[in-house]
Amino acid sequence: MRTCIVSSPPLGSRQMAGREPPADGTMKKRILVIEDEPSILENILYSLETEGFEPSGCSTGEEGLRLFASGDPDLVILDIGLPDTSGFELCKEIRSHSSVPVIFLTARSEEVDRIVGLEIGADDYVVKPFSPRELSARVRAVLRRCSPTPEETPGTKPSSGAPFQIDAERLQIRYYGEVLPLSSTEFRVLREFCSHPGRVYSRGQLMDVAWDEPDAAMERTVDAHIKSLRAKLRKVRDDIDPIETHRGLGYSMKENW
Repeated sequence: MRTCIVSSPPLGSRQMAGREPPADGTMKKRILVIEDEPSILENILYSLETEGFEPSGCSTGEEGLRLFASGDPDLVILDIGLPDTSGFELCKEIRSHSSVPVIFLTARSEEVDRIVGLEIGADDYVVKPFSPRELSARVRAVLRRCSPTPEETPGTKPSSGAPFQIDAERLQIRYYGEVLPLSSTEFRVLREFCSHPGRVYSRGQLMDVAWDEPDAAMERTVDAHIKSLRAKLRKVRDDIDPIETHRGLGYSMKENW
């Protein structure tokens, strides 16, 4: 069974409204920062601008959603402890209609909080206190993971015969015609599964595929992402589970289903 196809839309389709690229062809990445502590917000915005990004910021979830809708950011930095809502809930709202990368900021360092954040679609997790340069480095790393790899650039036209359709330019995966609201890490894991159906991946191999710093990741993080992927796939087709668990070994995409 043909599991997936890869497609690439015409060049320039990702250009955002009202945003003209400079003469050298480069374009600053828009970063939305939602953080309620003024001093931290100011330091982050200054650091990101110094590092060549185009940042904007606010201190509430309500304003963050408004800026998100009007600004079309390339990445969101999101504090968990906001005055009007939980960052977890705000991330769920963003994930319901967008796969934009999200980095959580939090004063909580417990493993369970990290797992919860990753399960609902975060791409990275930074614990306060942190240095602005470290945060900028993590932003670059997440954006790099989200960028199409060279082998994804040429593609084929969508085919209704494939359950999975990978759009390399938009970093989207359609499942039976429906766009999955994936984090960048989930996108990379599912893309790898689709590329090699039947191949069994250990947790370590999946960390190498989806994380820039696999040594810093936890094997339980892989399990959290697989759990999240399965939940999103079930929302489209609850009668199928295309991901197979191999006890003591890892995970694979089923070949015939």
